[in-house]
Amino acid sequence: MPLRSQFPSEQGESGEFERQEDAFRDRISSDGSTSYPATAGRYHLYVSLACPWAHRTLIVRKLLGLESAVGMTVVDPVRDEKGWAFRDGPGHSCDPVNGFSYLAEAYRATDPDFGGRVTVPVLWDTEGGRIVNNSEDDICRMFAEAFAGHGSRGADLFPEDRGSEHGELAAMIYENINNGVYRAGFATKQDAYESAVRRLFAALDVLDKRLGKSRFLLGAAPVEADWRLFCTLVRFDAVYFGHFKCNLRRIADYPNLSGYVKDLYQWPGIADDVNFDHIKRHYYMTHDEINPTGIVPLGPDLDLRSPRGREAMPAK
Repeated sequence: MPLRSQFPSEQGESGEFERQEDAFRDRISSDGSTSYPATAGRYHLYVSLACPWAHRTLIVRKLLGLESAVGMTVVDPVRDEKGWAFRDGPGHSCDPVNGFSYLAEAYRATDPDFGGRVTVPVLWDTEGGRIVNNSEDDICRMFAEAFAGHGSRGADLFPEDRGSEHGELAAMIYENINNGVYRAGFATKQDAYESAVRRLFAALDVLDKRLGKSRFLLGAAPVEADWRLFCTLVRFDAVYFGHFKCNLRRIADYPNLSGYVKDLYQWPGIADDVNFDHIKRHYYMTHDEINPTGIVPLGPDLDLRSPRGREAMPAK
């Protein structure tokens, strides 16, 4: 008998989770080619520390030193029937820009007829009073390109000389791992669940082997695909292993992925935005079809600050 779906409008007849498309895909430019110029202080990022998609935009913002150029507000990790909310609490706050109570208000202000699921991240235009973009892929790319002259730090997250390889790797990680854990967790039929889990662990096995030869996915320095992968791996043992039943192996059981996630976690500034309280409370208290009791587990006891042992890995 099929389970009840967490998001009925995104469930296929075969029991597979079919993620909705991002609704707002306007672009910010530095060359005047769009109606959204890359102006410091004009745009504001709405995120959840629980969400891996939003987390990646936070990481890119920090790596590029865009904290002063692009403001940021964190929503309450516990999403209720009205969606993501702005409330004062540990690690989250009310909305200082628009005074919204719920992120859904930003969606309705941009499109009064919007009928999809309200998601994070959201990049808001404070001058136009509307959402520019709610695609983490687009936002990360715009931070790296359109805002290139506004950051206080630098990082080559999209290396042009390996663009094709990087793009293929990122697509594989998205399909099988980033979205793969959700396809497993939100499956409502056994076959759909098993297919997603097998694809997930096959991809993890491939990457673990790859990381036995180089410190990061493309060599000696992390690129966007590394941070894309990190945002899922850092949540894996705490949430996806149990809550989403992705339990063939823990990341801690992988000889290379386990050290790799510690390596990235210990990268300057990254640990600041990894909030396991937000992560666990969001998944275990929000997904009531999966965890109807709302009980949040105490564990696991993760040690991401222990020696990582990967600094001497060769460049690929």
